[in-house]
Amino acid sequence: MSLTRQLGIELPILQAPMAGVQAGDLAVAVSVAGGLGALPCAMLSPEAMAEELHCIRAATTRPINVNFFCHTPPASDESRQVRWHQALVPYYAEYGLDIDSVPAGAGRRPFDHAACDALAPFCPEVVSFHFGLPEPALIERVKGWGAKVLASATTVEEARWLEARGVDAVIAQGMEAGGHRGMFLSEDVTTQLGTFALLPQVVAAVTVPVIAAGGIADARGVAAALALGASAVQIGTAFLCCHETTTSALHRRALMSEAAQHTALTNLYTGRPARGIVTRLMRELGPLSNVAPAFPLATAAIAPLRTAAEAAGSADFSPLWAGQNASACREVPAAEVVRALAAGLR
Repeated sequence: MSLTRQLGIELPILQAPMAGVQAGDLAVAVSVAGGLGALPCAMLSPEAMAEELHCIRAATTRPINVNFFCHTPPASDESRQVRWHQALVPYYAEYGLDIDSVPAGAGRRPFDHAACDALAPFCPEVVSFHFGLPEPALIERVKGWGAKVLASATTVEEARWLEARGVDAVIAQGMEAGGHRGMFLSEDVTTQLGTFALLPQVVAAVTVPVIAAGGIADARGVAAALALGASAVQIGTAFLCCHETTTSALHRRALMSEAAQHTALTNLYTGRPARGIVTRLMRELGPLSNVAPAFPLATAAIAPLRTAAEAAGSADFSPLWAGQNASACREVPAAEVVRALAAGLR
């Protein structure tokens, strides 16, 4: 059976879940257009997630993908936290902020039984995971209501690991992809491959369908991914400027400027490698730094700087997540982006 039939969708086009720049409106628009819309839930409480799902279900009966992180919350490391705060002190002084008043907080939550309890009444057709998979009991609960399970792999080894644990399809996330790397068996970024190098190797290594992600932004990219064995594609950056997103004006401006041609992996914003447009913070501290605390603890100290800078019209401390191919970013309805991508299926 084809992946589109398994997922109950018309087009093998999946919208990448993008926490912080979208809510349910984008997911609805993509699903109504024939693809698979996604709701990112890593930054939502169970109550907020349920509210978004109520709105989605009221707007469409089409299949939806609900996405979660699967990280293990890190142990406290006071010395590393001190080094991190010391690195940020000059920036805090610049904006008249007090580094000692930074509240503790993770900013991202992994999938747990509380989230599963809130999710169960909605019986989403697809549930996807980043950074591996949750405990087997949670996977059993998700599959118990008939959901298909997808998860990201950034290496062949990760793809095999996911297949062995029962996923219905693997998302092969290439190095070009914007946002967080889905890597979970290694922290070594030199293991990360480009999409069109990774994709055929994963297709050859597993028997489940493979979804290509990273750097695909137009019909030609879709056609190339399918030619290399992908059963579908997952697109993120091309949707970032759509009418249905919550992407900030500063972020949109960067995406549609020459700045979008220079992206890099950085751990400064959350503590884990993620691809975004290069900012002042990334240039001055180095995009990947050993002073940043473990994921997701870096977020708390960045948040006040981001708020202050954005209020002054600056994105110096904002995570401008974007893939290496922002060429298709346009301020249009999401359905128009789906139609443009679908031309690659012919």
